[in-house]
Amino acid sequence: MVSLRAYILTRLLLTIPMIFLLLSIVFVVLRVMPGDPIKALIGLKAPPDTVESLRRQFLLDQPLYIQYFDYLSDLFRGDLGISIYTAEPVINEIMLRFPATIELAISGTIVSVVVGVLMGAYSAHKHNTIADHSFRLFSMVIYAFFIPWFGMMLQMIFAVQLGWLPLYGRADIYLEPTHITGLYVLDSLLTLNFSSLINSIKHLILPSIVLGLVLSGIYIRLTRTHMMETLRQDFITAARARGLKETTVVYKHALKNAFIPVLTMMGLQFALLLAGAVLTETTFSWNGIGTFLLQGIQNRDYPIIQGIVVFYALLVAAVSLVVDLIYAYIDPRIRY
Repeated sequence: MVSLRAYILTRLLLTIPMIFLLLSIVFVVLRVMPGDPIKALIGLKAPPDTVESLRRQFLLDQPLYIQYFDYLSDLFRGDLGISIYTAEPVINEIMLRFPATIELAISGTIVSVVVGVLMGAYSAHKHNTIADHSFRLFSMVIYAFFIPWFGMMLQMIFAVQLGWLPLYGRADIYLEPTHITGLYVLDSLLTLNFSSLINSIKHLILPSIVLGLVLSGIYIRLTRTHMMETLRQDFITAARARGLKETTVVYKHALKNAFIPVLTMMGLQFALLLAGAVLTETTFSWNGIGTFLLQGIQNRDYPIIQGIVVFYALLVAAVSLVVDLIYAYIDPRIRY
């Protein structure tokens, strides 16, 4: 059996070529696509001298291979470049918006796990009943929902027609908490600003529900499958033979043992949430990395797009590695 240290080293070595390949593909694709980022910035009628000056400033006049090696050289020094559009370091822009994405990802994960695990466990408990069929159908339908459409439907109902929740944004301007961590709910708690806390939670509800419900379909199917397998195990039969309540057998003993694969999926889905909340952030004007990436694509801002891809790749790789290590520690069989 491979030692845990060797397993960690192997995973790290496999991560390096994956990230390198991803960066190379993004670099090439951005530069072969039609359009000029400088003209997108200053307009098509800008003087040619100004265009050339800016191209030299951002090294876009260099051959492609020189740009590539310069980019890799900067990357190894931790420099993600300077935004063509904002003229600010890309890493600063990313870190400014990262707390918003983290906050949305955490709340979306909570919704998806709570809804998905409870529905999946109940579906397995009531196997082959109307409730089981209904939850399985729900999991397929909700996962197929187009996030912008789903988000706009909830906005129309709960924000426009009923007026219960805010339409967009992270908080009302006059109720933004003092920035400490950038996480509005946490900052409101740290400063004991309960008005900001309530306001931030209200803004967080709709995007969290949209993101969480769509992803809950995965957890429903996964939890149901593993619960069905666990409920057929001998220790479950023994627990029932001892006269334990059925709810105790199902939701304490069976669910605990079926939760390990779900825990692994939680880590991977959280990493993907951080990288894939673009549609939700755009729908709710949530000023996170997803919205920033979309702006970079619209402006053909190479450093922003490349920087966010690098950041996401490292983040997903790190979270995936941590999840694998936890799973390897819990279940040594996967080290083979």
